[in-house]
Amino acid sequence: MGVLRNSPNASPIKKSTTLQNLFDLEANNSDGTMIYSPESSKQSIIESEYGEILSIVSHCCSIFTFTDPLESPSEQDVKRLKLFQLLSFMKKPKRPLPEEIIRPLVSMLSANLFRPLPPSAKRIVVCELPEDEDLFSTLSPAWPHLQVVYEILLRIVLNIDPKVLRGYVDERFLVNLLSLFQSEDRRERDSLKNVYHRIYFKFTFYREIMRKSMNDVFLHYIFDSEMHSGIGELLEIWVSIINGFTVPLREEHKLFLMRVLIPLHKARGMQVYHRQLAYCVNQFVQKEPMLGGTVVRGILKYWPATNCQKEVLFIDELEELVENIDPDHYRKVALLICTQISRCLNSLNSQVAERALYVWNNEQFVKMASSMMEEVFPVVVEGVEKNLKWHWSKSVKQLTENVKTVIEEMDPDLYDRCLKELAHRKYLAGQEDIKRKENWERLELAAANNHQFFQPQNVYMHHVSERRI
Repeated sequence: MGVLRNSPNASPIKKSTTLQNLFDLEANNSDGTMIYSPESSKQSIIESEYGEILSIVSHCCSIFTFTDPLESPSEQDVKRLKLFQLLSFMKKPKRPLPEEIIRPLVSMLSANLFRPLPPSAKRIVVCELPEDEDLFSTLSPAWPHLQVVYEILLRIVLNIDPKVLRGYVDERFLVNLLSLFQSEDRRERDSLKNVYHRIYFKFTFYREIMRKSMNDVFLHYIFDSEMHSGIGELLEIWVSIINGFTVPLREEHKLFLMRVLIPLHKARGMQVYHRQLAYCVNQFVQKEPMLGGTVVRGILKYWPATNCQKEVLFIDELEELVENIDPDHYRKVALLICTQISRCLNSLNSQVAERALYVWNNEQFVKMASSMMEEVFPVVVEGVEKNLKWHWSKSVKQLTENVKTVIEEMDPDLYDRCLKELAHRKYLAGQEDIKRKENWERLELAAANNHQFFQPQNVYMHHVSERRI
């Protein structure tokens, strides 16, 4: 939920400067002459130049829920008009704004943005596909005002020197802003992403704090709640952050990959943000191809067992990783990847099987497999032959025939040798079954004989006991 305005985490909302404040500062002495004060003179200048803007800012501090029937629609329209006037002023600044204007302006933004969010519509239903997200989204009724407020905040970040703004957009403000990514209104999350991204790249002194705060959100989502609407938007921000990393990567960034990005694959709602997640992971591998083996092992660790849609996405990601891994490291991952792909092409789900078979159209994948043909071929040949014999789907069988042709052309002799080894393993397995059946028959026969041996003795003992009686 969002942060309440009267909570200790909310940014303080201070009273705006008005003409009455200036009159209070101007005090007359006992003989009626006005005492001159440099600050009162400065305030008078600001009031005369920015009086209308201060009045608009003060008016915009009034909050409408858009759900209370007692709220006046006409007053809501008036506030929206004044917000647009303020936005127009921020788009064309004549000169840098004085702090006496920035302070009430940021306070007004805090009053409008930092609010309690409605209960989540996803507490019971977990989205299985990206397009399902909109079915459970809650559109904010206050968006007509919030949209303009976010635009004003963006203009403030773009136009005002970060060193000047630092006293108002502080760490508490950023924490409150980050909490709003839990909003289920996609429009608000898009605006937040834009603003938060700009703050990260302009406020260089906040970067480490912002990275840590986002990491905390990810870890809470992975290991605690698995309920957060803004994971995809936060990952989009990370796409730009990772793109700016220098090579060689710092240990901090590698830990982020292994402790945050890889475990994000295991969440139930991973389909919603998988595109952004895969892009982040691939950027790491592009910057340091040696990470490819570590990433592949991490993805295989969280490979889905029952979710076919997730399996298709994981196959997509593996194929992209193969294109980015350094060819010198193919031998370290070829057997792992080909084994998993062979398992997938034997899947009874036709979509998973077809997607795994299409991987063999990728030249880089074929090149990787050929780097360890002796180790990879037995696994692949077994999967192909099993499909041709047992799979129920005609389309899967047809694709399997095409893959078999590709593999045979790579090394016909090796393929025949693998077939013979496969036949030999089947023969040995059959012999083991025969031995197992013979052992069971001997055990059953022995049990039957023991039963016959003990049965007469029991009858004899019964007769003896009857005679005694």
